[in-house]
Amino acid sequence: MDAAPETAAPLFPGFKPRTVEVEPGLQIAARIGGAGPPLLLLHGHPQTHAIWHRVAPALAEHFTVVAADLRGYGDSCKPAGTADHANYAKRRMALDQLTLMQQLGFARFDVLAHDRGARVAHRLAMDHAAAVRRLVLLDIAPTLAMYEQTSEAFARAYWHWFFLIQPAPLPERLIEADPAAYVRDVMGRRSAGLAPFDRRALAEYQRCLALPGAAHGLCEDYRASAGIDLGHERADRAAGRRLQMPLLALWGADGVVQRCFDPLAEWRKLASDVRGQALPCGHYIAEEAPDLLLAQVLPFLANGRR
Repeated sequence: MDAAPETAAPLFPGFKPRTVEVEPGLQIAARIGGAGPPLLLLHGHPQTHAIWHRVAPALAEHFTVVAADLRGYGDSCKPAGTADHANYAKRRMALDQLTLMQQLGFARFDVLAHDRGARVAHRLAMDHAAAVRRLVLLDIAPTLAMYEQTSEAFARAYWHWFFLIQPAPLPERLIEADPAAYVRDVMGRRSAGLAPFDRRALAEYQRCLALPGAAHGLCEDYRASAGIDLGHERADRAAGRRLQMPLLALWGADGVVQRCFDPLAEWRKLASDVRGQALPCGHYIAEEAPDLLLAQVLPFLANGRR
């Protein structure tokens, strides 16, 4: 299998790039390091697997870490969206990651995921429960809960949820006019500004959003969440389906999720074994508060392995 580009290599010393075909003509890019039980890391918007650079070395002391780029993001493939956006449904994106891990030889694994990646992880754990041992979700409440409880405060803060779902090609054209500015503006307007971000990681996010098809992939992810994904979550609710594996939910005390929702209560509606708390940071937990994140994640993932 061909290797992914090495532009993020300095952020992940000792990690090896891999590109794995998960369906004909569609590849998922990842970076792999460490030894031990498998741990899948999934990033959010408008970022790539580079978000994990401050925690990956410590995680790799305990796990075989697979930091992947989602479909439509980073150096993974960016197929054109379908009319119903089904090929960017979290169900489809979750299957990408399951297939990636299976092709790497991991039938069962832990998942640590942020933002959009956490929405993919939610669907992965719901649809393929036997594959996910433990689940850590960062700074989200369930997608359906967030849309159903949308307030003016939430809509103003998460304006991009409503901008990106507009019909193509309007949002794509505006992002493509200056993708670097989009990254700076979206990330820099959060509670901590741009100060937490390593300049090399920021450059990586900007490089990847400028790739052909990246703006479209990003928009299709959100279009799916405002449509087909809500249908899948409503079907789960109607059927009484629940997550059975242990779930750790963490969110930023300075972030929008904290202000507008009760994430622990919302996850307890969908999962049988939930714990979690707010951390003293904003949305980008792995980059703003890596040591605090590790202090929560490492004991949680170690539980049951001794």
